[in-house]
Amino acid sequence: MKDDQARYFQGTSILPGEVEGEALVTHQGFNTYASFFTSLIAHEKVARCSDRNNPQTHGKILTDKVLCLPKTIGSTSSGAVWQRVAHLGIAPKALLFSGKIDSLAAGGLIVAEVWAGERIVTVDQLGDNFLEIVKDGDWVVISEDGIVAIRSTYGKSHEIS
Repeated sequence: MKDDQARYFQGTSILPGEVEGEALVTHQGFNTYASFFTSLIAHEKVARCSDRNNPQTHGKILTDKVLCLPKTIGSTSSGAVWQRVAHLGIAPKALLFSGKIDSLAAGGLIVAEVWAGERIVTVDQLGDNFLEIVKDGDWVVISEDGIVAIRSTYGKSHEIS
């Protein structure tokens, strides 16, 4: 059943799953290593973004969020970081890419599932409009088939286009 108060986007399921949670949004590249570095070193139970070069996410909780982003950036170590944060249980619930997922993120997320046994649901190609609509704190529902529903927490309904 469709929710008239939600906005829907169709993407491509990279690591399919049904999950829902609170959105954390960045409009710039997400540096996986820099974002999780402090949480990994300190063995924290909840990861906070430690990337000072990303003011949209810096200091915000990453664990169990639905991370909405255009792309990931950084070094090849990001694959190992995804595996480690999945293993420690401090990963986001899902990654939602407005464009195509990059090979480093794809590889790292697959390794996280295979080696850590934890799937981080991932959908890409949601479109540039996706990042214009979704806001921090919005409730996001992801379906196996790559359909993403966004329910605003600001009391405004999004028009369905």
